[in-house]
Amino acid sequence: MSGVEASDVKSLPWLDAPRQRLSAALQRDRLPAALLIQIDPGLGGEWLARWCAAALFCTAVAAGEPCGRCVDCRRVASGEQPDLLLLSPLEDSKEIKIDQVREAARDLALTSHSGRRKVVIISPAEKLNRNAANALLKTLEEPAGAATLMLVTGEASRLPQTVQSRCMRVTCAPPATATLVAWLTARGGTAADWAAALALYDGRPLAVLGADPVALAGLQRDTHRVLDQALQGALDPVETAEAWARDEPALRVAAISAWLRERIDDWATGRRKFDGRALLESEESLRELRGWLDSPINKALALERLLWRLGTIVPRATTANRHRG
Repeated sequence: MSGVEASDVKSLPWLDAPRQRLSAALQRDRLPAALLIQIDPGLGGEWLARWCAAALFCTAVAAGEPCGRCVDCRRVASGEQPDLLLLSPLEDSKEIKIDQVREAARDLALTSHSGRRKVVIISPAEKLNRNAANALLKTLEEPAGAATLMLVTGEASRLPQTVQSRCMRVTCAPPATATLVAWLTARGGTAADWAAALALYDGRPLAVLGADPVALAGLQRDTHRVLDQALQGALDPVETAEAWARDEPALRVAAISAWLRERIDDWATGRRKFDGRALLESEESLRELRGWLDSPINKALALERLLWRLGTIVPRATTANRHRG
């Protein structure tokens, strides 16, 4: 996230409403000591938090907007602002732990380098484990000096209600896919390719921004073509699973998910006949596989099992009739 500037946030149209709300609070000097920025991953929640931090540190702030040019703004953008603390899961952990929160609390108790305020950004806040959340509660109840805490989360329900209730909630409504596609297309490429790329990244435009949309769209088309072959019984699950396990397995699983959602929609609307039970079982298997992607499981074997299951969604009678034909 280093290198994020105030102007970057203004380039994200779906952040206009929450940014203006924060700007108004800054103008009136009514920004609370704790903010809960609720936004889906990949939509710029940390960018918004850093923009707010820049406004708090900026020496030339005007109308609640950081200038983006002064030393303090540049330090926030580069991650070198000594009074700005960033809490996120450590490299060897999937959680934000109590020691990190305690260290932040000790730092807040010290005099700031600027002599003004300190800011803590916790992202993603739902990664706080139970002990860390309890320790944070004490800081929220009795913040030290001129401190501002910003919790960025896409899953506020995973935070204790006691933590949520002590924060001003800033909600960022999910933008329409067309808005995200238009924003990405303005940077080059075709709308169709960006739409396919977004589908593989769960609608997270900032995650896909530096990717090659043509390559991603090609991967999606190839995955869907192979799965269509599976419905015809013309697929070797073992060979395909081994190939996909070596070639961006997370993106392949995302492409499978998009394909399966289309099949479920076809079945639910009566456009095509599928085995409903097999569809739902496939969806459950896919959900489990997505949860295992970061684990050391045998991905080829897990993909193979899923491909075998997907091949059963065509009703047996339909398969039999096809063979007789």
